Amino acid sequence: MDIVCWWYSAGGKMDYFYGPGRNHLFVPGPVNIPEPVIRAMNRNNEDYRSPAIPAMTRTLLEDVKKIFKTTSGVPFLIPTTGTGAWESALTNTLSPGDRTVSFLIGQFSLLWIDQQQRLGFNVDVVESDWGQGADLDILASKLAEDTAHTIKAVCIVHNETATGVTNNLAKVRKILDDYSHPALFLVDGVSSICALDFRMDEWGVDVALTGSQKALSLPTGMGIVCASPKAIEASKTAKSVRVFFDWKDYLKFYNLGTFWPYTPSIQLLYGLRAALDLLFEEGLENVFERHARLGKATRLAVEAWGLKNCTQKEEWFSDTVTAVVVPPYIDSAEIVRRGWKRYNLSLGLGLNKVAGKVFRIGHLGNLNELQLLGCLAGVEMILKDVGYPVKLGSGVAAACAYLQNNTPLIASRV
Repeated sequence: MDIVCWWYSAGGKMDYFYGPGRNHLFVPGPVNIPEPVIRAMNRNNEDYRSPAIPAMTRTLLEDVKKIFKTTSGVPFLIPTTGTGAWESALTNTLSPGDRTVSFLIGQFSLLWIDQQQRLGFNVDVVESDWGQGADLDILASKLAEDTAHTIKAVCIVHNETATGVTNNLAKVRKILDDYSHPALFLVDGVSSICALDFRMDEWGVDVALTGSQKALSLPTGMGIVCASPKAIEASKTAKSVRVFFDWKDYLKFYNLGTFWPYTPSIQLLYGLRAALDLLFEEGLENVFERHARLGKATRLAVEAWGLKNCTQKEEWFSDTVTAVVVPPYIDSAEIVRRGWKRYNLSLGLGLNKVAGKVFRIGHLGNLNELQLLGCLAGVEMILKDVGYPVKLGSGVAAACAYLQNNTPLIASRV
C-alpha cells in the first residue's frame, strides 16, 4: 500500500506528499493492520439491531475473554480509546473521594493518575524514576499500614510504553493477598494484552483494559474492558457519575440479547472478529513467544550499537517496545524526524521527561522478524545521518544471529 501524507498549510491549502513503497510503522501503537482484517472491515453499514450483529457480538464477547485469560470476567466493547477505557474502569468501580494507589513510572501512568485526580479520587502516587518499574515495596508498606482498608483500588500500568517497562502483576496480587487486602486491582493492559502473557483470573485482576490499535492490530476506536465479578459487584454501589461508560446500560442489553446500548462501529466489529481469528490461529502462546523474540532481537541490536536501553533492569524489559537512550549531543526527536523524512520509517518520540533523550522502537502486533530487521537497518542509517558513530550492520547482524537460531517454522506451513 502506498503511503500518502496530508496536512493543511498555513494558507489553508491541503498539501500532498507521496512516499514510495510501504511506510515502516514502528511506533508502539497504532500498529500494522493485517490484510485479512482490512478486508473484513471493507463493508457497508448494517442495522445493528438485526439478528446478525447480536449473534456476532455474542461470540465476540466469549472470545474476547480468551485474550484476558478469564472465564468469569465480563467484557465490554466500548467505542472509545484506551483513555475512555481508563475512565470506564474507574467510574464504574469507585466513588468520589475514594483512595487509590497508583504508580507513576512514565507518561501513560502519569496520564492515568491525572485522570484519577480530575475524577475526584484521592490518589496516593508512588513515583519511580522513568526507566524503573513500580516500587512494590512501597505498595506493601502502604497495604500493611492500611488496617482500616481505606485504599479502595490499586491501579497499575502493565506495560509503560513511554519507557519500555513491564511490571510484574503476579507480584502485585501476591502482596494484596499477603495482607488480605480487599482493594480492587485495576490494570491498564493497553500495550500488553495480546502481546504479553496476561492472566486475569490467575492474577486476580478486577478490571483489565486494552485498546484496539495496539496488539490486536485494529484501527483505533474500540476500548475493551473486562471486569471481574468483584468489580461488577462494586459497580452497583459506586457513586461516580458515568453515562456513556456505564456498565449497567451494557448489562441491561446483554440480558435482553441485543447487546448494544448505542450504535457500535460495524466495521470494527468485523475487524475484531478477523483479528481474534488470526490470533487464535497462530495460538496465543506462540504470539507471546513471537513478541519475546522480537523484543530480545531489538535489545541485542541496541547493545551492538553501543546505546543503552531506557529500562534499567532486565526484569522490567518490555517485549512490545524498546526505548533507546541517545547520547547528550543528539536530539532523539531528530532521529524520528529523519526516519520519516528520508526512509519512510515511523519511530516513537520520547515523551515528557525523556523527550529528546530517547526514541522508541515499537515491536508489537502484526509483525514478523524480517519486518523488524528492516526497521533496525533503517535506524542504523539514521544514527549515521545524525552523527552517531554506529558501525553499519552491527545491530542488524546481532539481531539476525539471534533470530536465525530462534525463529521457528511457521506453524501453518510445517
